[in-house]
Amino acid sequence: MELIALRTFEAVVEEGGILAASRKLNTVQSNVTGRIRRLEEELGTELFFRKGRGLELAPSGRVLLDYARRMLLLEKQTAAAVRQVGESVGEIRIGAMETFAALYLPAALKAVRAAHPRVELRVSTGTTAGLVQKVLDHKLDCAFVAGPVVHPDLQFQPLVDEALVQAHRKGSDPLTQPLILFREGCAYRGRALAWQRAGGHLVDDFMEFGTLEGILGCVAVGLGWTLMPRRVVEQSPHAESIAITEVPHDIAHVPTGMVSLREVPAMAALATLSQAVGEASRTIE
Repeated sequence: MELIALRTFEAVVEEGGILAASRKLNTVQSNVTGRIRRLEEELGTELFFRKGRGLELAPSGRVLLDYARRMLLLEKQTAAAVRQVGESVGEIRIGAMETFAALYLPAALKAVRAAHPRVELRVSTGTTAGLVQKVLDHKLDCAFVAGPVVHPDLQFQPLVDEALVQAHRKGSDPLTQPLILFREGCAYRGRALAWQRAGGHLVDDFMEFGTLEGILGCVAVGLGWTLMPRRVVEQSPHAESIAITEVPHDIAHVPTGMVSLREVPAMAALATLSQAVGEASRTIE
């Protein structure tokens, strides 16, 4: 029983059909159909009932689905464990919010390089929701996100207590301006919209940008206002043009830290990384 066949079977179930599964797996429909047929032949039973153009999971298919998911999870855990066998050799895939990457990662990565020169570091940025999902999918070894993060398969280590502030162009009235946000999945986005809603403002009056520099650049020229960590605004090249206003504590307080899988063996380089982030945050303060 090949893992690719189990992965294809899982995709057909989750996507609801052959065509959708082929798109998810980036292959042609005939490959998906062939893998399912061979899997049924190997097991000697039908996994789906064919109803017109649709598929319905058969009782034997429901049994297989549970075992397939266990086997595919074990495959991911095995790959992660093998990658992390060496404490000083290997690769670490790190994710971070753009705001976190701008403030803390450079100094922290420098410390990891010094302590573990043979470890290859790969860094990508994204929203908190997207990064957490990539950790769950074993596409990242760790990620620095806004917390708290509560999930049975994850552990969250708080490292920095960020204070969000309202940022707008000096001399402008943010009440007359639209909100500028990161894209869907950003932890700050939800807080900003909640605060805007609580103040009686239209929640659909906002603009979206994908980069930190894009947001603060637009704020600096008066196109809108945003909710952003105070330290990010203060260290921005646009700081002289931006005014900062305090926001309520329940909106401003954001514990930020490192999230990783519980069952994956610990790496010395990850411990060095989290320690270096803590030191970097104290230096910035």
